[in-house]
Amino acid sequence: MTKLYTKDEIVLKAQEIAKMISETEEVEFFKQAEVQVNENLKIQQLISKIKRTQKEAVNLEHYGKSEAQKQADIKIEALQDELDEIPLVKEFKQSQMDVNNLLQLVATTITNTVTDEIIKSTGGDVLRGTTTPKNKRGKLDLM
Repeated sequence: MTKLYTKDEIVLKAQEIAKMISETEEVEFFKQAEVQVNENLKIQQLISKIKRTQKEAVNLEHYGKSEAQKQADIKIEALQDELDEIPLVKEFKQSQMDVNNLLQLVATTITNTVTDEIIKSTGGDVLRGTTTPKNKRGKLDLM
């Protein structure tokens, strides 16, 4: 008989995997890039300007000053573009995507493996993705 796992055992394994992920090159590079971004005065000043202008835009919208709000939105977009052109910011954003891709890969692998194991354990066909076995004549076996 197959061993049945408890939720607690599964969570424990998930925590082990999470620790492994936190010790990958992708996460290490992300942490280093984040420190550099946080310590870069120009980047922090741009982020502050963006946040101030966003607050201003919200206030302008609240008071129905749509033309001024549009100007604020244009300014936000220009500041964001300026921020996005900084090589360090590009590296940071790429490192975020790399970590997210790794997390997505793990989630997809778990999902696909669980699905395949369900199909196999019910006598189904993994290639077709069906859980119900067929008899020799291609008909579904219901009993």
